[in-house]
Amino acid sequence: MTRPETDGAAWPGAVNERSRVDLTGGTLEYVDVGSGDPVLFVHGAFVNGDLWRNVAGPLAKSHRCLVPTLPLGGHRLPMDADADLTPAGLADLLAAFLDALEVDRVTLVGNDTGGAICQVFLARHPERVERLVLVNCDAYDNFPPLAAKPFTIGARVPGVLGLFARSLRSATVRRLAFRLLTKHPVEDSVLAGYVDALTREPEVRRDLRRALLGVEPRHTNEAAASFPDFERPVLVVWGTDDPIFPVADAERLVTEFPNARLERVADAYALVPEDQPERLVELLDAFLGMRVPA
Repeated sequence: MTRPETDGAAWPGAVNERSRVDLTGGTLEYVDVGSGDPVLFVHGAFVNGDLWRNVAGPLAKSHRCLVPTLPLGGHRLPMDADADLTPAGLADLLAAFLDALEVDRVTLVGNDTGGAICQVFLARHPERVERLVLVNCDAYDNFPPLAAKPFTIGARVPGVLGLFARSLRSATVRRLAFRLLTKHPVEDSVLAGYVDALTREPEVRRDLRRALLGVEPRHTNEAAASFPDFERPVLVVWGTDDPIFPVADAERLVTEFPNARLERVADAYALVPEDQPERLVELLDAFLGMRVPA
């Protein structure tokens, strides 16, 4: 069945409602909704900030939800040709985004590739992270996970990524492609919004290719070395039916952070914000309500 839209604050999903910010390397589109303590949501490859529409919308009742669209294939605005789209470069892009919005510290929430970027951000900018939430994501040697290696390998072969991107013009192909990531069907209009620019714009495909070329386990393993030093609260949320990201990584994450816990979410694959947004909202709302020691 198609997952229902979650009731909550109105999500400014129309493209003309998104804000823009000019940064070194290019322009990012983003959604800034709600007020209160800031929460920064980070998506993964082949999607955009709309991944969080059914999570950030409800949470905006009590928190300021910042949802940028990173240059990972679901974006509409190409970056500069020389922009640094390595994991470190993307982490620093998030820091520059926060600087532009005059936000100092955030609760950081990442899913899929976005979770790996959050880990790199934590290692590079620990003073800016109030709390950390990782939702079914790359970690340790699984960057990329086995199922995603065809994309990182294909990025090294001229033309392969373009052929795949153009195949996504078909609604049937889009549904099939996302069935590895979502247990429940996603609305066709949402899937089209994720990949529309990728299917049409060579510069968007260029950005995605450059980001995929930077995916290597050394980035996540180096970031993991900083985990024991981060004593603030960490929540690891894992869809237990996920065929891509092993739950063993989730279990390892909670043992390496000093103050972490694991919440398993049934009936969900990797994109928990699509499969089980209501449960994710419940978990985040409780976690965000916890007092953080000074």
